Amino acid sequence: MNDKVWLPTTKKEVETRGWTHIDVILFSGDAYVDHPSFGVAVIGRVLESLGLNVAIVPQPNWNDDLRDFKKLGKPDLFFGISPGSMDSMVNHYTAARRRRSDDAYTPGGRAGARPDMPTIVYTKILKRLFPDTPVVIGGIEASLRRLTHYDYWQESLRPSILAESGADLLVYGMGEKAITELCGWLKKGIPFHSLANIPQTAVLRERGERFATNRKWESVTLASHEECTRDKRCQAANFRRIEEESNSLHAARLVQPVGDQLVIVNPPYPPATTGELDAVYDLPFTRLPHPRYRQKEIPAYNMIRHSITLHRGCFGGCAFCTISAHQGKFISSRSEASILREVERVCEMPDFRGTISDLGGPSANMYAMSGKEAATCARCKRPACLFPSVCANLNTDHSPLLRIYRQVRQHPKVKHCFIGSGIRYDLPMHRTGIPAVEAANREYLETVIKHHVSGRLKVAPEHTSDNVLRLMRKPPFSLFEELTARFHAINLREGLHQQLIPYFISSHPGCSVEDMAELAVATKRLHFHLEQVQDFTPTPMTLATEMYYTGLHPYSMAPVATAKSESEKKQQHIFFFWYKKEFRQEITELLTRLKRADLLRRLYPG
Repeated sequence: MNDKVWLPTTKKEVETRGWTHIDVILFSGDAYVDHPSFGVAVIGRVLESLGLNVAIVPQPNWNDDLRDFKKLGKPDLFFGISPGSMDSMVNHYTAARRRRSDDAYTPGGRAGARPDMPTIVYTKILKRLFPDTPVVIGGIEASLRRLTHYDYWQESLRPSILAESGADLLVYGMGEKAITELCGWLKKGIPFHSLANIPQTAVLRERGERFATNRKWESVTLASHEECTRDKRCQAANFRRIEEESNSLHAARLVQPVGDQLVIVNPPYPPATTGELDAVYDLPFTRLPHPRYRQKEIPAYNMIRHSITLHRGCFGGCAFCTISAHQGKFISSRSEASILREVERVCEMPDFRGTISDLGGPSANMYAMSGKEAATCARCKRPACLFPSVCANLNTDHSPLLRIYRQVRQHPKVKHCFIGSGIRYDLPMHRTGIPAVEAANREYLETVIKHHVSGRLKVAPEHTSDNVLRLMRKPPFSLFEELTARFHAINLREGLHQQLIPYFISSHPGCSVEDMAELAVATKRLHFHLEQVQDFTPTPMTLATEMYYTGLHPYSMAPVATAKSESEKKQQHIFFFWYKKEFRQEITELLTRLKRADLLRRLYPG
């Protein structure tokens, strides 16, 4: 295959193209996979579509003589850093802070191909080697650390990653619009340092320094980094304002003092239109790893190689999830034509055998959903459209999604089309009072179970305690029980033998050992032997992490207790596996100490 169809990664590949200069050099913590699920590939293709010469340096060695950082020289416009599709600290460490032995975004799954926090490490190296060349940082690592944040792995409150890295500009969220505007101004000769008012970017400026302010944005000053380190209430209050502005169509500019400087976070762009999103997915992706990885499998790519993303954004607002903080709560959906064009491209891949592994998004069934009255959404700063109940202004009609599923199933080369992304089951089960919508939503659930499940439907009730679920911003457990009954009824009627696989979390803020014992009893009653479980991991810019760190709920300032020690977490975790003999004695002793003989009898009646 012609290597020119990929963006160049070496000096030889640059020379093969006949280039005499490079406009932008991107450094990536992931292997280079030219697929729209990989952020560096998307940004690279967007820059290329602007007529720029773009090169990518994947997984540079930061421990040797730094030849990977020097080999392409300096770009005309800027260096860009995309640390990886997955947060590096989550990628590297378990919830118990133990180092993982693999990395799904590296050839062969090999660990150690990127440092902890590549954004900081790569930026500092580039600033040392090329002090006069601007560095732009982006991706989920920068996005979630754009302001003061709690670092679970260092157990400390850290300032904006701009202050720690020394980067010149931070792009948060999905960065196509911001990077396009940035390049437009730079090509017109505007000095980089003067570009302080591009939406969806953040910059660091000296206090008292003049910077561009010609946008008509409200400006809100947050508690300083130093105030947050002294008073957890300041950090909690900051989080509430940050989350509300992140979920507003008319957000304010946020300013946070740190030392003698100011972190200035500009409001985001409006959600991408269907046309804008289609244009991104129509870029000439090969959908393949770069030829440099021949004979080496990249596990993350294997998972998504035949998958298709329908939309961006998530309005679920789960307390422990980072999606809305990065992609926003407003849904941007592709057109049916764009999706079907990509289905055609997948079907033409030489290794395609008839199975599309996922037709989804951050939450699989939010495609084409939005507020019925735009003016109501424009006034709203609510972080979750589904909590504490489904918003009355939300259109939950699954009909557009059903049309896409039907068209993909009818494609002559598609034998199976699965929904691998998580489904928000509270959406199709929501009572709207509109007969046509309720009929479509019932049909959606039946269609997924009959046609789009590979034997196991995965959903995420997360817990059984309604108190814990409220803190998680999740629906009550009774709704999951209703789903379970419907799932089994449909299977029985259709003669199917499929499993419902629920996901659960232990040690979430507000969760006690007794809550976990109740979970064990509830899942036993429903005949589940749990497999998909995890211990809560605090990640930056989530409500749950703020509760974990501050001990307060940022919206009420009420205290929230959290299991933090290894022994406390273990005590909660073992209740997932009440059915295993090795945990019976420990569970019995725990419940006896708690004087909960009632729960003990329900778990072990013999």
